Amino acid sequence: MAIRLVVTITAAPGKGSEVAQAYRVRCAEVMKERGCEQFEVFQSVINPDKLALLERWTDQAALGVHAQLNRDRPPPLPELRVGRSEREDYEYNRTR
Repeated sequence: MAIRLVVTITAAPGKGSEVAQAYRVRCAEVMKERGCEQFEVFQSVINPDKLALLERWTDQAALGVHAQLNRDRPPPLPELRVGRSEREDYEYNRTR
């Protein structure tokens, strides 16, 4: 069963575009991982310092391998982020 992750990231005031750009590089890297179907960052049009990282993995095993790889990767530009990111996991069931 596919797994969907929604990660909310808050950038320091006025730094949303810099954080988004840094994540674009990470997205291209992660999309090469086995089992990754989506890894994209979106910047809010209402609050440009709020970003959403949408991930979709083929299954829990692929997500687990990604988590192992992430242990050695620092988050992009942590000095430009406020607080901790929030993560929600969903079992992906296509409704349409």
